[in-house]
Amino acid sequence: MDLGAAGPSPEEPVAQLRSLIGVLRSLLPRVRDGEARETTEVFDAHRFWDKLGQGAQAVSQEATKLSLAFARPPLPSPEDCRKLCESIQNAVLAEVSAYYWLPKDQGITLRKMVRDTVVDVVEGMAQLAEVIVRARPQCITQEYLRSTGSIWETCDQVSHLPKDNKAAALLMLASYLRVVKDALEEMEQAQGDSEDPYSDILEDDELGSRGNRDTYWSEEDQQLLAPCTGLMKASKACLKKVRSSVETHGKAVVSDQVAQLDDIVDISNEISPSVDELALSMYPPLNRMAVRLNAAKLASVLKKVLEITKASHVCPHEEENRIQFLSSAIDHNMNKIKNLTQGEL
Repeated sequence: MDLGAAGPSPEEPVAQLRSLIGVLRSLLPRVRDGEARETTEVFDAHRFWDKLGQGAQAVSQEATKLSLAFARPPLPSPEDCRKLCESIQNAVLAEVSAYYWLPKDQGITLRKMVRDTVVDVVEGMAQLAEVIVRARPQCITQEYLRSTGSIWETCDQVSHLPKDNKAAALLMLASYLRVVKDALEEMEQAQGDSEDPYSDILEDDELGSRGNRDTYWSEEDQQLLAPCTGLMKASKACLKKVRSSVETHGKAVVSDQVAQLDDIVDISNEISPSVDELALSMYPPLNRMAVRLNAAKLASVLKKVLEITKASHVCPHEEENRIQFLSSAIDHNMNKIKNLTQGEL
């Protein structure tokens, strides 16, 4: 769209901002769903990251200009606003164009992280323009300041993106591990505080009789909690091991290595949701059949993670024993859960 198209009368600055917002919003689905450019050229990583970083700096500078232009009266003239909007559009388009030069063979994990950051850059600029439109006449609100700071921060994040698929995989695995650690700590705290995990959020008269099994774990329940918690601990151990193996042995030099890292990240992404489902089913009133099914699902995911890791280049022969140990720990806890819930079948 040409924001500078001639007309019988110049658009008012606010109307021009609305046009800019429309252009930026129309870019978002194209960035989210767009494919990498087809090219026979050898990928030049140094050139790509330079271009992406410079583009982000340009967008940040344009955001500053936009913010200052509408911060105090008088409003910029229609001609000045037209030039500013064109400059913003060109800077954002240049950043989006730079992203398209990142080929798929550099890794799906890396591409997703770059894509999400570029989407945030486009979204951030659109949000800043929207805030300015809502805040007129010139009135610097907290939202105005937050939006300006947010786009600066987002553009700065571009320079901190991982530069290859191994680095991207390590970041993703670390994020999965943090979620599982949090879930495990929360469950251990709930079990350690008292027999009643709701005692700190319900009044005494709400708890009612201690015979109300909707608010506390029975002795039978606590027997089942032990192997379930063991399975959650095995999840944490698996993610730690996988991340350590990627960090120590992972490579992103040839396409097979890159693809294997993507496979590891993809299957590992299923661990934390499965841990959460198991944890939720462990709270009273405990449904033993639901616990068994959720535990089986988590065990299956963990086994798949170990299988894919073992078959990849990140697991040399000498580390296979550790993989087998973790697999045995999963089986041990799952067998206990099966035995304790046999009567539910």
